[in-house]
Amino acid sequence: MTNPETEVPSEPGTERLEQAVRAAEQALIEFEIAVETFRVEVENFSRLHHQRLGPLYARLEELDALIAEAVAAHSGDPEDLRRAREARALVQPMPGVQELFGDWLDSEGFPPEASAMLTGQSVRPPQRVRPGDGARKAYRELVRRAHPDLAPDEGDRRRRESFMVRVNAAYAAGDEAQLLELAEEWAAGPVPAQRRPSRAEELYARLEWLARRKEMLSAAAAELEASAIGSMIKMAPDDPDGLLEEVSGGLLTQIAEREARLAGLTGQRFG
Repeated sequence: MTNPETEVPSEPGTERLEQAVRAAEQALIEFEIAVETFRVEVENFSRLHHQRLGPLYARLEELDALIAEAVAAHSGDPEDLRRAREARALVQPMPGVQELFGDWLDSEGFPPEASAMLTGQSVRPPQRVRPGDGARKAYRELVRRAHPDLAPDEGDRRRRESFMVRVNAAYAAGDEAQLLELAEEWAAGPVPAQRRPSRAEELYARLEWLARRKEMLSAAAAELEASAIGSMIKMAPDDPDGLLEEVSGGLLTQIAEREARLAGLTGQRFG
């Protein structure tokens, strides 16, 4: 945000624009505070929701799986068996192949490096790039012309160092075409300094940035409000803990109903 101690003096005719920028900055600060506060509330409530209700949801899923398995064991019906497998999969999901092997498995199967390691064979070393004569010639010429030690001042040294990073990368890849492009770039000289924008142009650019920032924060706030936890907080903004207790009571009722059903199927009693 604008620092009053370093603020650029107003140009004639920009006073109202200056005021608009300051007002927009203050409004954005207040909006950022509100969004961040709500984000923290959602994060904390999500943690509390998981801590208090997570075990209850897990118990419901386990009971659903046990009931489905008891029904399938009694009937032997293929459809009941399928439902039992699906219910159990929700309780104990198996990781996917991609999650297990990451980038080691492609559409063709195991890549050569992965197969070699799994079978105990030596892994193929990475391909070495040997720059050709043209690349070596272009590289030597660039080093002679652009080496940082040739800089007359510190600013030019930084420019040369940054440029040589790109030169070294192109040479390491053996990219002669890229080296020739870099040679042309160096021969063209540094980019001339751009015209400094007027104070009015700076203020208009600042207003545009503030508007984009406001749009981004609005999208973040809408996403938070649309989330499951955000929706719960909006339902009871003054008493989220009471809402958790209410949901917890409903889950306990469902658990008791399922335990009673399972007891009827298996004869198992729950304390």
